[in-house]
Amino acid sequence: MSFEVIADFEREIAKFFGAPYAVAVDCCTHGIELCLRMKGTQKITVPKHTYLSVPMLAEKLDLEIEWTDEKWQNYYYMTDQIVDAAVHWEPDSYVPGTYMCVSFQFRKHLSLGRGGVILFDNQQDYDTLKKMSYDGRSPDVSWSVQNIQTIGYHYYMTPETAELGLQKLPSAIDTPPKKWVYTDWVDLTTLDVFKQGRYVLDG
Repeated sequence: MSFEVIADFEREIAKFFGAPYAVAVDCCTHGIELCLRMKGTQKITVPKHTYLSVPMLAEKLDLEIEWTDEKWQNYYYMTDQIVDAAVHWEPDSYVPGTYMCVSFQFRKHLSLGRGGVILFDNQQDYDTLKKMSYDGRSPDVSWSVQNIQTIGYHYYMTPETAELGLQKLPSAIDTPPKKWVYTDWVDLTTLDVFKQGRYVLDG
């Protein structure tokens, strides 16, 4: 199956959210990670109530973390530009100047089993994020004839997942989404894994 189907899926998702660009990835958490790496982020802000893979990025990327009591709905800001929008689903809702990372995990509105997308508005970032998500290479040419110049990661969405996304997208658009709120997640600071090291709350 051609990688062109991934580009088709990216265009349709970007159109739905009203974003100029979209890069499809294998999961939302990896999308967030790519944005944090690209922007050279040193500190993230994370609400106590969210999915645990998000604060775990602080350990993986050696970041400072600040816990908050934010009572968020649908999405929240981790930095002034990077947004965890894993559960967000609303047409024409892209916020200009941000990197909004959406999930297509099996519990999400567009349920693909696994997958995600980064929404943003900069052409240069499209080229960068696309290569970062696919081992530093361009997907449309054999890597063996490319002079790889970008550090990349094995985080790309497969053509099969993108094809499924295109098939399920019309129904997802026509179906009202669940409205997620912060209380759908436990307080992560009560878990032992987040009571040590960089995760310990001040005071």
